[in-house]
Amino acid sequence: MSTVPILKVENLHKTFTLPKGGSYTALDNISFEVADGEIVAVVGPSGAGKTTVLRCLAGLLAPTSGSVIFEGESITETPQDVAAVFQDYSRSLLPWLSARSNVMLPLRSRGLSRTEARQKADAALASVGLEGREGSHPWQLSGGMQQRVALARALACNPRLLFMDEPFASLDAQTRMDLEDLVLHIHKEFATTVLIVTHDIDEAIYLANHVVVLSKPPATVSQIVEINLPPNRHQTTTKENPAFAQLRNHVLTMVRRDPYED
Repeated sequence: MSTVPILKVENLHKTFTLPKGGSYTALDNISFEVADGEIVAVVGPSGAGKTTVLRCLAGLLAPTSGSVIFEGESITETPQDVAAVFQDYSRSLLPWLSARSNVMLPLRSRGLSRTEARQKADAALASVGLEGREGSHPWQLSGGMQQRVALARALACNPRLLFMDEPFASLDAQTRMDLEDLVLHIHKEFATTVLIVTHDIDEAIYLANHVVVLSKPPATVSQIVEINLPPNRHQTTTKENPAFAQLRNHVLTMVRRDPYED
């Protein structure tokens, strides 16, 4: 993992105009960096603007002020080397297409031949454990398998940076743990930089090298927590580590501060 930032967020501010007049400030002076090759998790209280942050970083939403720098260039639209996986996998996949065809879609849009796109799609599906299910349609797959297809579609484009927005929130606990481990495997195999937004503190600490903790709205960065855990994570031994419990309590205390104390 490099110490050179692939992504720099500087003084990010986002204010929304309300339909009946007035405005609402969601983000206020958000600043942090993501080093090349690391996993960074963003957590915060419910309604803190975690998804708003991600949409600004991915070029899907223009900030009111501040800047997002990806590989030295300001983001004004989604860069070619960025991919995203969202929570609602059932809506992100086209039900009339097979798993293979869903993964081929962005590859074909980039000009790859059908043969090359098919080869890359099959390789990506194999990398997420779906070898042999290339011809299955989304409705023939479990929720976890559908999210694997969405992940394969993102990986097939060989992104330098992968955004994940609550990607496992609607899955059962066992499937969620399996996909967390899959993210760690993919991160190691492909050396992809990952930024994941999650409300699950355990998930953030288990996956990340650093955790960015947001405050309640208007959101600022309360703290950036370094996760000093062994790099080879395991669902039982890592979470039994006293250091994991200390980190969890520290982050959880910041996220769950009494909303009536101010």
